[in-house]
Amino acid sequence: MPHLFALFAATLVLQAGQGSETVALIGARILPVSGPPIESGILVVDRGVIARVGPLDSTPIPAGAEVRDVSGRVIVPGLVDTHSHIGDPEGGDRSDPIQPSARVLDSIDVLDPSVQRARAGGVTTVNIMPGSGHLLSGQTIYLKLRQGHSIEALAIRNPDGTVAGGIKMANGTNSRRDPPFPGTRAKSAALVRAKYVAAQEYARKLADPDPEKRPERDLGLEALVEALQGKRVVHHHTHRHDDVLTVLRLSKEFGFRVVLHHVSDAWKVADEIARAKVPVSLIVIDSPGGKLEARDMRWENAKVLVDAGVEVAFHTDDGITDSRLFLRSAALAVRAGLTSEKALEALTLAPARMIDLGNRVGSLDVGKDADFVVLDGDPFSVYTHVQETWVEGVKVFDRSDPKDRLIAVGGWGAGSPLAPRCCEGEDDEEDR
Repeated sequence: MPHLFALFAATLVLQAGQGSETVALIGARILPVSGPPIESGILVVDRGVIARVGPLDSTPIPAGAEVRDVSGRVIVPGLVDTHSHIGDPEGGDRSDPIQPSARVLDSIDVLDPSVQRARAGGVTTVNIMPGSGHLLSGQTIYLKLRQGHSIEALAIRNPDGTVAGGIKMANGTNSRRDPPFPGTRAKSAALVRAKYVAAQEYARKLADPDPEKRPERDLGLEALVEALQGKRVVHHHTHRHDDVLTVLRLSKEFGFRVVLHHVSDAWKVADEIARAKVPVSLIVIDSPGGKLEARDMRWENAKVLVDAGVEVAFHTDDGITDSRLFLRSAALAVRAGLTSEKALEALTLAPARMIDLGNRVGSLDVGKDADFVVLDGDPFSVYTHVQETWVEGVKVFDRSDPKDRLIAVGGWGAGSPLAPRCCEGEDDEEDR
């Protein structure tokens, strides 16, 4: 009876609140991540921020709110992808293996269909990275997948107004090429050490009280100094167990904060990662192949790391994993023994913390950004689809809209005005 009364009251509020900046979604199963599930809940959004969240029968609906009945649905926080290449980003060129002055900010197409596909997969926050063919390929950028026509419209800002992002580094086979790139793992580490030593010296000279003794501005060393000072997280591509330990060694030597990415061999060195107190962002793929150094990748990686005390996130590395299938990455880890609670955290709050945004996104808590996803079933069921994606209280994907549905189910041409293929089942050889 209380539930029926709440629905009746909600209908009255809906009639009075069309166009309101306050929206109340009622009746869904809510998975806040930061707390226990709410079986029949209410999520209230006010001007882009979560205003209320709780059980429907004990959480009041604000007067004038627009009310939407989402009974039978599941609401989870917006997914946070710590490692993506949507928007066709670029970093450094072939002139040098270490190029910290390159900014992926200057190369992203926010209108690329891959950005729309990420919204269709429930991704609301993303760390866009340059590639891994360099020891250091440039600066990453953290974006909110708002609707916008410029990188500035999507960029997340630090409290001081600067664009939020990290540094992309890599080791292993990708960066071993012809000169000026290194040919061995030892030379790779030597080049990185030399560059960080140069950054330490640059920082020392910048602190000289005599302006005449300060060095000329060096954009690359500036970015590395920010990493040394902890202002930028180093996001480090690494696969083989010995390469993982090399990253931990360099991080300890120079004091930069690091997130290990991919980490195919993490299960072999889980205790060492745990002792270093370094978080891990895993990629989970469902088929063999690819590079030799990833041959020992296991679905059990996440469980082994969590059991060892390591904070774990997942990422897509889109287009290695299509962003529309991001939930499935965590589902594969659940199949290998990870709890569904930890799996959902690894898609939301854990990655948010890894990019220093845990105070804003990653869980459904009052005061946080209203980034959330409406699902039609359990997050890790193969039968579940993303129905809606909201960023800061604005719906950016709606599967019931034919254009958005095309993005969700279509091929690579879906969403591109230059590739107007239907992609929804027409018997066309080119569309498959």
